[in-house]
Amino acid sequence: MSSFLQLTHEEQRQVLRALVERELDGRLLEYESVAPGLGTRRFFRLFVSPDSKIAPLASVIARVEADEDASKRPAGVAPEPELEPLRAFLERSGIPVPRNFGGDAKSKIQFVEDVGDTSLEIAATTSTANQRRALYGEACALIPALQRLEPPTPTLEAFERRLDLQLFESKALRVIEWALPWWLGRAPYPSEKTVITDAFAKISQVVADAPVRFSHRDLKAANIHIRKDATPGNRLVLIDLQGAFMAPPEYDLVCLLRDSHVSLPQDEVAAHLEATRPMLPAPPAPDVFMHRFTLLTLTRVAKDAAHYIHAFTENDDSRYLRLVPAAMTTLREAATRVATQDPAYERLANLIHELRETVSVRGNARP
Repeated sequence: MSSFLQLTHEEQRQVLRALVERELDGRLLEYESVAPGLGTRRFFRLFVSPDSKIAPLASVIARVEADEDASKRPAGVAPEPELEPLRAFLERSGIPVPRNFGGDAKSKIQFVEDVGDTSLEIAATTSTANQRRALYGEACALIPALQRLEPPTPTLEAFERRLDLQLFESKALRVIEWALPWWLGRAPYPSEKTVITDAFAKISQVVADAPVRFSHRDLKAANIHIRKDATPGNRLVLIDLQGAFMAPPEYDLVCLLRDSHVSLPQDEVAAHLEATRPMLPAPPAPDVFMHRFTLLTLTRVAKDAAHYIHAFTENDDSRYLRLVPAAMTTLREAATRVATQDPAYERLANLIHELRETVSVRGNARP
């Protein structure tokens, strides 16, 4: 844990007050915690005096990195690089990202633009169907822009990181260790583990033959925010950027359109895919595009579900359990589709269809 996160509320206030004075030329009026996600990074909203250098903005987000526990990172998988200089590169390239207002490396605190609390996830649940389609259309249009990015000189780590066999193996391991016991109600048999590892390995081989493009890597609706009072076409902002890597053209579309947080109608997903594919650099053939989209859906959504389950079983964080049934529905649909195209995936499809869709949770009970 970051030393800042171990401080008392008053000690944190003192540190933030000093940083606001030094970095923003203003006074700290108040601060509050922002609800965290599944990771260890924490965020605070700082309200600052109107004479600060961020005026007319009234607040800024303090982004606090926690000390990494390397033992919890899969072997062979490198840690995420820092936000800068990637954020600055994206900003220069015309990608909508929050501005950087400085910070303190020793405290692992970075001040970034407060883009508000309205994410695409929130907007999708409060908008009309037409409004939702328009917002998702704008979000999909950002993906070709990301994929057209070329590495700068000197290059950035994001352009040297890629979706590879090691990452697929780490996803498979999470599914086997975290999700299968929950879904099965018992420890998985060796044969069931083999079904997962074999399928993920085969998918990694398909991906290895695909072209790679710059990808956000976690382009889910919660990581796309909507600027207040901005106009369509200029209102979206991408956050949580530091995990970017090189991946097949379909990867960010899977993250966005097969997001368990927002279950989009199938016809809507199909329409966005049909509209976006021709805009991609060197557009893949439709059948190849859809096949890879479906395969990546299986690995991405299964991994996400494993994290939702692990958050509860290990940390008593039940916030994400409600998403597991939606993830299972998506997995079953994808598994059925891919098994009809390639019999090599039939064992995976059969296993997925045998898993329990929901598990009753009472208190901190474990499956």
